[in-house]
Amino acid sequence: MRPKVLVVFKMKSKPVEELKKYADVDFLLYPSVEELAEKIKDYDGLIVSPLNRVPRDVIERAERLKVISCHSAGYDHVDVEAATERGIYVTKVSGVLSEAVAEFAVGLTIALLRKFVYTDKLIRKGEWDSHAKIWSTFKDIETVYGKKVGILGMGAIGKAIARRMRAMGTEILYWSRSRKEDIEAEVGAKYLPLEEVLRESDIVILALPATPETYHIINEERLKLLEGKYLVNIGRGTLVDEEAVVRAIEKGKLKGYATDVFEKEPVTEHPLFKYEWETVLTPHHAGLSREAMEDMGFQAVKNLLAVLRGEIPKDLVNREVVKVRPPEEVKML
Repeated sequence: MRPKVLVVFKMKSKPVEELKKYADVDFLLYPSVEELAEKIKDYDGLIVSPLNRVPRDVIERAERLKVISCHSAGYDHVDVEAATERGIYVTKVSGVLSEAVAEFAVGLTIALLRKFVYTDKLIRKGEWDSHAKIWSTFKDIETVYGKKVGILGMGAIGKAIARRMRAMGTEILYWSRSRKEDIEAEVGAKYLPLEEVLRESDIVILALPATPETYHIINEERLKLLEGKYLVNIGRGTLVDEEAVVRAIEKGKLKGYATDVFEKEPVTEHPLFKYEWETVLTPHHAGLSREAMEDMGFQAVKNLLAVLRGEIPKDLVNREVVKVRPPEEVKML
């Protein structure tokens, strides 16, 4: 019997065509948790995006489910613990989004320092005369060139950011769980303790995953080290204590904050919205590009099919699941 797979977001067509060679595929675009819980009992595989929550309530009703393939590097939208308990394999993609996200991080940084998102809004409202206002505030508009850029997290994305930022005439400082001698040799990146990176940098870019250790890694105390500086987040919303960031901006302590991610998503209202000069905000789409989405789709399909073939993918998130349900017990292909 062919496996049945449910895709719950708008996936690129070429990876779907590949998946259909081996499985029967249904779509349920962006369902609520309740809708997904109702449908999931009929499927062997599930492919989800970061916009699709898969909590314990859904997993406990997944009678046939063998694998959840995340169409993303992050997997905090899936209750991995619940999946492991039920012997459901959870996979992620890796190495696909690095260039797209790094490019986006640089774009956010330039937009934050040069204020072109703010001025774009003015000219669209017919306020060309606002250029006089902008000229009067030129001292608050800065170049990235010549700055010290601190990167927290020097994985594939952090390294791609470092290469781009170095090419723009910046000095690279970084903190990571371990030293990365390759990027040190390549761009002259300097490893420092976390607090030293914050203290020495003009711009700090967060490129860390969401883990218990990184939760609110930028908190009220560490924001004091960023007084008069810029903060950019393309990691995860939970890296930052957003209430503390709002207070720092309100008091004029943090010069600017750009983020693609928020502590609680989706966001329809937020205290940061009123700070148009000091912030650049985007709706969690740093990795979105035609090329990256297609590559990610193929990898998500590859991971799912590997599990259904009784193999252990290199990007298996919950490796302890093999003790709960060995690979041969989920094999269908």
